[in-house]
Amino acid sequence: MTSKVQSHHLQKPAYIYVRQSTMGQVRHHHESTERQYGLRNRAVEMMWAPERIRILDQDLGQSGAQTTTREDFKTLVADVSLGRVGAIFALEASRLARSNLEWHRLIEICGLTRTLVVDEDGCYDPADFNDALLLGLKATLAHAELHVIRARLQGGKLHKARKGELRFLLPIGLCYADEGRIVLDPDQEVQGAVRLVFDVFRQTGSAYAVVHYFGRQQLRFPKRAYGGAWDGRLIWGRLNHGRVLDILKNPSYAGAYVFGRHQSTKEVSSAGDVRTRKRRVPLDDWLVRIQNHHDGYVSWPEYERNQQLLENNRTNAEHMLLSGAAREGLALLQSLLLCGRCGRRLTVRYKGNGGIYATYECNARRREGVAASRCMSLRCDLLDTAVSGRVLAVLQPAQLEVAAEALRQLEHRDTAMSSQWRMRLERVEYEAQLAQRRYEEVDPSNRLVAATLEQRWNDALVRLEEIRTQFADFQSREALVVTPEQRAKVAALAHDFPRLWNAPTTKTQDKKRILRLVVKDITVERFGERKRAVLHVRWQGGACEDLEVTLPENIADRLRYPDELIDRVRELARERSDEDVAATLNGEGRRSAKGEAFNVSMVRWIRYKHRIPAPAFQRPGERSVSQVADELGVSRSVVYYWIDRGVLTARRCNHGSRYWITLNDETKETLRAWIRNSSRI
Repeated sequence: MTSKVQSHHLQKPAYIYVRQSTMGQVRHHHESTERQYGLRNRAVEMMWAPERIRILDQDLGQSGAQTTTREDFKTLVADVSLGRVGAIFALEASRLARSNLEWHRLIEICGLTRTLVVDEDGCYDPADFNDALLLGLKATLAHAELHVIRARLQGGKLHKARKGELRFLLPIGLCYADEGRIVLDPDQEVQGAVRLVFDVFRQTGSAYAVVHYFGRQQLRFPKRAYGGAWDGRLIWGRLNHGRVLDILKNPSYAGAYVFGRHQSTKEVSSAGDVRTRKRRVPLDDWLVRIQNHHDGYVSWPEYERNQQLLENNRTNAEHMLLSGAAREGLALLQSLLLCGRCGRRLTVRYKGNGGIYATYECNARRREGVAASRCMSLRCDLLDTAVSGRVLAVLQPAQLEVAAEALRQLEHRDTAMSSQWRMRLERVEYEAQLAQRRYEEVDPSNRLVAATLEQRWNDALVRLEEIRTQFADFQSREALVVTPEQRAKVAALAHDFPRLWNAPTTKTQDKKRILRLVVKDITVERFGERKRAVLHVRWQGGACEDLEVTLPENIADRLRYPDELIDRVRELARERSDEDVAATLNGEGRRSAKGEAFNVSMVRWIRYKHRIPAPAFQRPGERSVSQVADELGVSRSVVYYWIDRGVLTARRCNHGSRYWITLNDETKETLRAWIRNSSRI
């Protein structure tokens, strides 16, 4: 036993820390693991009782660069901090920690709690300066060793990658030939599926549209299994959005060999842990880029256009004002309009019964708290009609070319879909024939095997019949062949493109795609005092043009009576009652703002709104209720009481109009006597 081991060390447990960096090392490097477990014998030789020896091996397969997932290392540090550990046994310093921070923290705690550190080279007391210095040097050497190993590995990979010889997992549709070259997958169905992804994206310009297209046509997409019993086997399933983005963003499909597209970066999380994340590196910063390295599915310029289109389709970035993909909805100019006041993109709001009324709005300044109201709000149908009419006029000379291109795309799409279905049917037929041959080659007396092979043959036949039924259903629903009659119809439609544009069968998304081919963006300026909007159209070729749109009046202005009618009512109301005014207006052929005949209520509302007094109709010697009340010194309610009781003689033109009272001297004296004798008046 070394002299550094004291009795108080032996009274505490000895911890043996066992760790391998990866699960591959655990499975294949058994000698290193056995050597670490063999440290138990050394602890016994150093006089530790077997029951006081504890082995920590839950960190097998965990990297020592950090402590996030190393639970046993956390336990070790906690127990050392509490003074419960007599010695720590490890094969070498790097087994405890690859991080200098974690290593020096552990050694400092060991020095405070008088805990020994034992490895293959000797026993160290961290409380001793020389031993602590030696342990620090070992940690530095371990850290430097990690750096050197990583530098050697990365340097070798980079050197091989610069020659285009570093092999890595290839995406579906590409594989390695026997001599190591990258070639297209020999399976024609796989090639067809990959090519169809690029063809549909070329037509639609949206990754989501590619997914929906495969779903509508019931087309499958392959993926290849790597590792295990199914290594290299093709698995066919549904195509999702993530896989479409991976295909479109992978430069291998453009025939390029690249290395360094992703870079690992370390960052500190909110919990204080150091995490490693992968981030995309810009194309100009890729370490290796060898174009025309192998055969691809698209050209490099098309690959760059696809990346730009995907970037333009993003709507969650502030610098992306306009979106390039034609989306759902009835608004044709969605994502093409810019606010002439703040420069932001106009958004679409669907209102009304189920969202059938669409408007273009700019709420950017109000959303940011800069303004109290929105910049503008315009009806979609007004702007869509104006721009669509101008686009149709512009496309008039090129209608034949548009029709020919549409026909070509239709034929190409139908050919691709038909080819995919035929190759799928051919694959299932091959599987059924293979199952039949296996069944026929088995010994009939071996019923245990023959029954299984017979069942597989039956299942293959059932699957074949299902695919044939689906293919027949697909052929009945989709026009897979462009007949001469259809070709003639398309050519005829070229001469009547506006009718095709306005046809109810033409999809809104198709119209949006056509608009994006000719229009780059539109800046909208609204002039409220003149009830008009000016559209500054910027075409794809760079030319600019202004379109003026007259805006309709709001509902209040449309229902407001004109000044000429108000003046006519003011003129008639001087001498006529409301009934006579309404009859006169109707006799002149006038109608209300809603097209209805005038009545008394309408005339009264006009007089009230525009402060038009009613005609007096006062005869000589007649007084109003207020005049009588002031003359006798009573309230108006008393005068009304006398009128109801017949004490006063009053006249009114119609129900609701004012009373006109005839008051002589005799009646006046009678009322004054009434007032003097009454205790309530």
